[in-house]
Amino acid sequence: MFSNAIVRVPGKSLINGLSDSKNLGLPNYDNAIIQHKSYIDALKSCGLKVNVLEPCEEYPDSTFIEDVALVTSECVIITRPGAPTRRDEVNQIDFILREEFTNVEVIEAPGTIEAGDIMMVGSHYYIGLSERTNIQGAEQTIKLLNKYGLTGSTVDLKDVLHLKTGLSYLENNKLVICGEFKNDPTFSQFDFIEVPTQESYAANCIWVNDSVIVPLGYPLTKEKISNAGFSVIEVDVSEYKKLDGGLSCLSLRY
Repeated sequence: MFSNAIVRVPGKSLINGLSDSKNLGLPNYDNAIIQHKSYIDALKSCGLKVNVLEPCEEYPDSTFIEDVALVTSECVIITRPGAPTRRDEVNQIDFILREEFTNVEVIEAPGTIEAGDIMMVGSHYYIGLSERTNIQGAEQTIKLLNKYGLTGSTVDLKDVLHLKTGLSYLENNKLVICGEFKNDPTFSQFDFIEVPTQESYAANCIWVNDSVIVPLGYPLTKEKISNAGFSVIEVDVSEYKKLDGGLSCLSLRY
């Protein structure tokens, strides 16, 4: 169960964020702010205390706060983002996490890792090897997890930006899954909730205290998750989709 979340309000520089989805157009800042507030409300409705950080205009992608730290039950790992323009974002969160947590570790060069590539299942952490996360970053992370009695393993990615672009673990052995992961034996032990290809964006959803927050506009996925026994909350994050961001990217939950 989660008790807290940290989010960062997007700055006006959001429109300059990284994106491989230029065909969707630039995000509308005013709409992004409205959607972010709705996202915070959804987290609060799940019982979380939400720490809302001020915008950081210097870093256009800094609202995607999940990528800069992995918060586990035993420790915090400050990441080293693979995107060079995001690398110094960690300096904006490091001191905040050190005020709250005792065990804080840091990924060192040449390792790179973004927490969007890390999926927690109990005390085990699946780590996607992607353009943003390299083997050195993954191996450092696994070593640090082991130090605190946790485990980790790697997954090779082919088409998706981050591991959690195509996977979301919902507890009770339920795994939301789409695309390249459906036939990956790494995940064969899970009960699949398969996302239709046309709704692949909805594969990134978040379990929060027995509710599942899903992106608005993906009715087939919403129905499947609901039929699996979860209470579903829809939040419009269409402006963040334009920057390849999803629901999990917008918060640190612990």
